[in-house]
Amino acid sequence: MSQPLLALTMGDPSGIGPEVLVRAAATPPAGCRLVALGDREVLASAQARFAPELRLVEREAPEAVTGEPGLLEVLHTGALGEPLVVGQVRAASGEAACQAVLQGIGWAREGRVAGLVTAPLHKEALAAAGYTWPGHTELLAERSGAGEVAMMMVGDRLRVVLATIHCPLAEVPGRLTVAAELRAMRLAHDGARALGVRAPRIAVAGLNPHAGEGGRFGTEELEVIAPAVAQARAEGLSVEGPLAGDTVFLAAVQGRFDVVVAQYHDQGLIPIKLEGLDRGVNVTLGLPFVRTSPDHGTAFDRAWEGTADPGSMRRALEVALELLPAQES
Repeated sequence: MSQPLLALTMGDPSGIGPEVLVRAAATPPAGCRLVALGDREVLASAQARFAPELRLVEREAPEAVTGEPGLLEVLHTGALGEPLVVGQVRAASGEAACQAVLQGIGWAREGRVAGLVTAPLHKEALAAAGYTWPGHTELLAERSGAGEVAMMMVGDRLRVVLATIHCPLAEVPGRLTVAAELRAMRLAHDGARALGVRAPRIAVAGLNPHAGEGGRFGTEELEVIAPAVAQARAEGLSVEGPLAGDTVFLAAVQGRFDVVVAQYHDQGLIPIKLEGLDRGVNVTLGLPFVRTSPDHGTAFDRAWEGTADPGSMRRALEVALELLPAQES
């Protein structure tokens, strides 16, 4: 039986995506085949500059990918349409990056690739190209037809699921509902199990200082989070919370919990990124296929200099492989 095929999208070509892609592909994990999606010329330039030990070969379809060692196999998903401009927001770069992801989603939904590992997009470049998705998660959710999705960040010692994702901080309280909290807890449970935790212990962070201090510092804990925790427990999930956001991650690192539900983007991502940008991985839970991504952005200030660390991209490949058995069952 052939090894599973993971598709690597090139990300925004004006950033570090092509570099981390080709460097990660040069030392792939065992047990899979890889194919790069993007502009063939951009990927050829990145391969020649950052992974000269590879030989680039263009394929016509996912079924033609061999997985032969020493090859960077590429599926051309659309040309950039202008000379590459490094380190700047460009509509053409946003378009080319998005087309790679959209094509990958189509092939994943058809079962022609087993999963996607996506290099970083730039939100301003997406908007300049005319797209309204604020990031990968929302794009993937809409185009895959997924009902409920969540972002899970996976570090060396932490797993964090976000109740809200890309929205202004001022909008977070209004977006926190019992249904949103339950979605995050259920997906956290399923995500942790997919990563090998047999009986996940879930911690739910509070929104306000000291988890609201009994309503003195806010009522979201009393009115939304606690009722959702009670309902999750009634469903059989092992959940504790709301817990103070300033200590819950320490408790998880110390082994008390397997996964933390954070209430907003930075509450969850700051502790993950403290573990190291070379190890964090973004997983989209709830999709009909596996999707992972490195836990960093496009890094325009370091683009095409040969200094980008491919560690998070390599780890994203490893996590994708860990998730495949659960997705296929």
